Amino acid sequence: MALIDDLENRSGNKCELCGSTVNLTPFLVAPKTEKVANNYVYACEICNAQLEQQETADANHWRCLNDSMWNENAAVKVISYRMLHHLRAEGWPQDLLDMIYLDEEELEWAKEGIVEENPNAIVHKDSNGAILNHGDSVTVIKDLNVKGSSIVAKRGTAVRNNTLVNDNAEQIEGRVEGQQIVILTQYVKKNA
Repeated sequence: MALIDDLENRSGNKCELCGSTVNLTPFLVAPKTEKVANNYVYACEICNAQLEQQETADANHWRCLNDSMWNENAAVKVISYRMLHHLRAEGWPQDLLDMIYLDEEELEWAKEGIVEENPNAIVHKDSNGAILNHGDSVTVIKDLNVKGSSIVAKRGTAVRNNTLVNDNAEQIEGRVEGQQIVILTQYVKKNA
């Protein structure tokens, strides 16, 4: 019971990830095994379930990581990092991953629990080899005639909030002059 008491005191009896006050239970942050509060996150039923089965994760639920990633407790930061890494294809988690701060030990702990993705997964890269994620903004690097229309996507045109074509690593979709078009990744560069 001391573990629960420590977690309740530390968290203010709220989920340390989303802030819920209902159905809270300890979640052990692997690969740690020692039953001490520093190895646990006090999390609600929803967070616990989605941490156990990350493939069921609802990206909108995890927008709470914008706040919890700044928690002083290492276990909370580690879980925040892992979930942001898992959801990074959504676009917004990558921005948070770029901002999160973990010291060397915390980063090592966080990376120990990340399951590597399928090496055969489709990866979209721009003309410079930078990985493109859903929601990234890109710039067209060459004048492109848009097939089936009179539109020309001029060099320097910014295409915001692009969408990745799931079955083709060489294509993204974006809006140019109000029209949704498919653009080859070799003709764009990712905006910083």
